Amino acid sequence: MRFVLPPLPRTAIPVSGTDGFFPVGRVFCVGRNYADHAREMGGDPHKEPPFFFSKPGDAVVPLGGAVPYPQATSNLHHEVELVVALGGGGHDIAPDKALDLVWGYAVGIDLTRRDLQDSAKRAGRPWDMAKGFEASGPVGAITPAATTGALTSGAISLSVNGVPRQTGDLKDMIWPVSDVISFLSRLMVLRPGDLIFTGTPAGVGPVEEGDELRAEIAGLDPLTLTLVAGPVL
Repeated sequence: MRFVLPPLPRTAIPVSGTDGFFPVGRVFCVGRNYADHAREMGGDPHKEPPFFFSKPGDAVVPLGGAVPYPQATSNLHHEVELVVALGGGGHDIAPDKALDLVWGYAVGIDLTRRDLQDSAKRAGRPWDMAKGFEASGPVGAITPAATTGALTSGAISLSVNGVPRQTGDLKDMIWPVSDVISFLSRLMVLRPGDLIFTGTPAGVGPVEEGDELRAEIAGLDPLTLTLVAGPVL
């Protein structure tokens, strides 16, 4: 096979405590999967099944570090999330079989250009430019599920410059990981290497250049990043 342009390298995330890397394929995200966040965004947590949006695989920033503040926004928001890394695939997967697909877990931050998202919502348009921009998905080191077991509870939090912004517990998800995987597998054929951001608790809010964000989930490596002048070139 002869490429007419140099092929781009595949994004890979370090595996905690090892010299291994997890190759990233596609990135799926669940919207409004915590009741308190659904309410703060004007939704009804009891009214709708889970819905999904996507980020490009190369939007993932392994281990955070210096992350560029994106162009075309004046209202960038943080959203701390449990990220599920799939080691198996399939379709129409039953909830009681879904966790068999999970290779590991990590802490992630879904950076969102909230002003662009709000405009898209008002116009009934897609969220792509609000959610899928460059460096919009920082992810910490992945811990194998063989080490953690199924993550059905545990503290999840995010601070900005040392000040707590988001606090919650994984048990407060409207749709637990097994249900999220099952729902998604009815829409897409899942593949090894897929990542799933599983939603954020309440407390999302704006961040600025120079801010340091620290995201934590019990039992996983924390994720720390600093927003620096952008954009990505």
